[in-house]
Amino acid sequence: MFIAQVVGDVVATHRHGELGGRKLLLVRRESLDGELEGSEVIALDVIGVGVGERVLVVQEGGAARSLFQSPKIPAQAVVVGVVDSVDLGSGVEGVEGVEGVLGGRRS
Repeated sequence: MFIAQVVGDVVATHRHGELGGRKLLLVRRESLDGELEGSEVIALDVIGVGVGERVLVVQEGGAARSLFQSPKIPAQAVVVGVVDSVDLGSGVEGVEGVEGVLGGRRS
């Protein structure tokens, strides 16, 4: 799972039957400091978001199959939430920030 920004819509007039009329979005991962990084990913939208929004993306085929109750859906990434804020816990006694937990890596 990762935080991303919606950077565009994907229009596909011919698509796999399991995708039906589901909206496709182009998302790009955000670093912990809010900078966009890496390549864009096409994700299915299950909550109705738009370009510019910060979202929570699950990128794992099993999650898509489970959400849509379809073993044949050809999707690996799904937008599952809108990110309102991120609190890294810095300055709070006894709470280690995300940077320390992840060892400087993103998963």
